Amino acid sequence: MTALRNLITDVAGLRVGNAHDEALASGVTAVLFDEPAVASYAVNGGAPGTRDTDLLEPDKVVPGIHAVVLSGGSAFGLDAAGGVQAFLREKGIGFAVGSALVPLVPQAITFDLLNGGNKEWGRYPPYRELGYEAAKAAGHDFALGTAGGGYGATTVDLKGGLGSASAVTSAGHTVGALVIVNALASTLVGGGPHFWAGLFEEGEEFGGLGHPPRITPEMRKLDWKGRASAATPPTSTTIALIATDAVLTKAQAKRLAVISHDGHAKGLRFAHALYDGDTIFAAATGKKPLKDEAGDFIEIGALAADCLARAIARGVYEATALPFKDAQPAWRDRFGKDRPS
Repeated sequence: MTALRNLITDVAGLRVGNAHDEALASGVTAVLFDEPAVASYAVNGGAPGTRDTDLLEPDKVVPGIHAVVLSGGSAFGLDAAGGVQAFLREKGIGFAVGSALVPLVPQAITFDLLNGGNKEWGRYPPYRELGYEAAKAAGHDFALGTAGGGYGATTVDLKGGLGSASAVTSAGHTVGALVIVNALASTLVGGGPHFWAGLFEEGEEFGGLGHPPRITPEMRKLDWKGRASAATPPTSTTIALIATDAVLTKAQAKRLAVISHDGHAKGLRFAHALYDGDTIFAAATGKKPLKDEAGDFIEIGALAADCLARAIARGVYEATALPFKDAQPAWRDRFGKDRPS
């Protein structure tokens, strides 16, 4: 078996590409499937921004999708899927409707419009071109942290970013998570450096600190973006894709997306709030059938939530601060100066 990368690309049948604009302080991450993937989604946040998600419901006719896009840019970022569609159409990839070919590319976005980047882009936002470049760059290895759709992401207390993690079930199914951590609240226990996801850490993928020996009421105190200023709406989103190489039905993919939201609760304090747009896609590349349909699926769902929690911590752990005045510090700026990168 090929050594695992601890990335969503450990799931056979998909590739990931990033593109970002440093002056804009935003970007796009595109996931391309080698073959149409069975997929669905679940939204638990109160303020989602999505494209082409209705077709993912189990009762809709579309059998599979060609890509998923996770992007910054708020509603402007929804243009990114058009760029990914353009790339796929050039490659002859899409859903055939008579002589027409339509690449199916659902998308979710995060709000990163107030992070210090230059958003004066003129008549049209740049996300369509960023989507094309992200699709063009798709491969099995990709950057985490301040990269792609996570380039401009933030949390309440640290720079956010793009995270990923993977795991293998006892039956041999691979599960992976990809997430943009643009959280309303925090990934840290108290003031840090420990991550809420520390209980699920594999090796030293986000510092190897585990959990503190005791979590006090003070460490559980709530804070969130915009709490100190009623003039700034606390707009945020943590969006993700869960993927597996298992053979799943569309209804099972829907259930997997629902289950995977447990990863938000494990990796953040807290999620799914009024101004969160928390959305999770779940996709199955269909490389490995379920032998014990119930048991195998239960374990895939449990590990998917764990992978998402780990990916959330990795997205923050791997991030670097934006080069703007008053930009949020990265985890490594505050806690990791003496730690190996």
